[in-house]
Amino acid sequence: MGWPLLGETLQFFAPNTSSDIPPFVRTRMKRYGPIFCTSLVGRPIIVSTDPELNCYIFQQEGALFHSWYPETFTEIFGRQNVGSLHGFMYKYLKTMVLSLFGPESLKKMLPEVEEAVCRQLYKWSSIDSVEVKDATASMIFNLTAKKLISHDPEKSSENLRANFVAFIKGLISFPLDIPGTAYHECLQGRKKAMRMLKNMLQERQMKPRKQNTDFFDYVLEELSKEKTILTEAIALDLMFVLLFASFETTSLALTLAMKFLTDYPLVLETLTVGRKSKY
Repeated sequence: MGWPLLGETLQFFAPNTSSDIPPFVRTRMKRYGPIFCTSLVGRPIIVSTDPELNCYIFQQEGALFHSWYPETFTEIFGRQNVGSLHGFMYKYLKTMVLSLFGPESLKKMLPEVEEAVCRQLYKWSSIDSVEVKDATASMIFNLTAKKLISHDPEKSSENLRANFVAFIKGLISFPLDIPGTAYHECLQGRKKAMRMLKNMLQERQMKPRKQNTDFFDYVLEELSKEKTILTEAIALDLMFVLLFASFETTSLALTLAMKFLTDYPLVLETLTVGRKSKY
């Protein structure tokens, strides 16, 4: 399973341009099958690419299986991040998140999302070329940050998204915390973003709103309860993870969708005809 201590870490982190299964996984699937062993960052790992087994593992999360992340993950996402919590605390945070991003809430957000998308497409129509991944990430981040913390990038003196960009660039990198490395920049990006979020939360505590309009308001309401199990540290880690997950994963999926629709014009034509037929 590779070199002592390092294992196959270097091969795992090797960059690639494939939008398919990473070469690291594909090569080992051909050699060992859908389930194989490896060693990453000094830890023995079992990798499963079997859909049925993976589905079963997720279904039994908290019962037969418990999620676990390496030390470097907790350093990056925080020791109180939602992925490291189990049992009642996990369900409690999940309920909090669904109160703002559940099915009914998302239905109410659709007009706002559609307006933002149309506005962005109109801007794109007047320029020669667009960096789709970056443009969609920026649009989604601004939408999410507004809903979560009422953040307006035009009125803020600091660039919150820039800190997340620095964080993402070093997210999948060798965990070497030395100035100049991608991992170090990742940790610094998180540190600055967390400082900004903490300052925003403290400002809101000093000037509370009469009605709950964003996720910060729900957090402050929970923190003010006498027997709350929520702490400020957990709330800030949750906020950080929600901002990261919402814009990075969604922007990547949208970029790939646009690429595949461009590569397969017949699919785009079918979708266009199907949409027109509804009106």
